[in-house]
Amino acid sequence: MTSPQDSQLIERCRHGDREAFDELVRRYERQAYNLAYRLTGNYDDASDVVVEAFVRAFQGLHTFRGDANFGTWLHRVVVNTFLDLRKRSKGRQQVVSLEEQMELDGDMLTRQIEDTSPGPQELVEEQEREQVLQRAIDQLSPERRILIVLYHFENLSYEEIAQMLKLPVGTVKSRLNRARLALREILEPSRELFGR
Repeated sequence: MTSPQDSQLIERCRHGDREAFDELVRRYERQAYNLAYRLTGNYDDASDVVVEAFVRAFQGLHTFRGDANFGTWLHRVVVNTFLDLRKRSKGRQQVVSLEEQMELDGDMLTRQIEDTSPGPQELVEEQEREQVLQRAIDQLSPERRILIVLYHFENLSYEEIAQMLKLPVGTVKSRLNRARLALREILEPSRELFGR
C-alpha cells in the first residue's frame, strides 16, 4: 500500500501540481538511480534511464491505482524503461564516460586528515570485486539481471517482485534460482576474489 504522504502527493500531481511531483522525485530518485545503475552498469546510462522513467511516471501517474506501493510501481517503470532503451540501443557501441574515470582518479588523492576507513589495498580490492560483479551481472540476460538486482540489491521480497513483474511467486523463486546459478557460473573464474 502507498503511504498516506505519497497518496497525497500523487493526488496533487493528478491535479497538475508539479511541485508535488518534484517531491516524489526527491523521495525516490536515489532508489530509482541505484536500480538503474545495477541494470545498466554505468552512470550515464543509469541517468538516462532514470530521467526517462520519471517522465514516464509523470505521464502515466493516472494509471497508478494505489493498490501497490508507489516505490514498487516506480521500480517497474524503471525496469520497463531499461528494457525499452536497451532494445533501442542494440548495436550501438558502448561508451565509457571520462567523468567516471576522473572520479576513480579522485579517490586516489592523498588525504590531509587521518582516515580510519579501509586503506588503499582494501579499497582497490573492493572496487575490483564490485567491477567483476557488475560485469558478471551485465552478462546475464535482461530478465535474469532484473531478478538479481531487484532481490539482492534492491532487497525486494519475492512477493513484491512477483507483483511488479506480474508473475506467480513460485515462478519468481525458480527463475531467481536459475539466475543465481548463471551468475555463479560467470563468477567461477574469480571465486578467490570473493573469498571462495
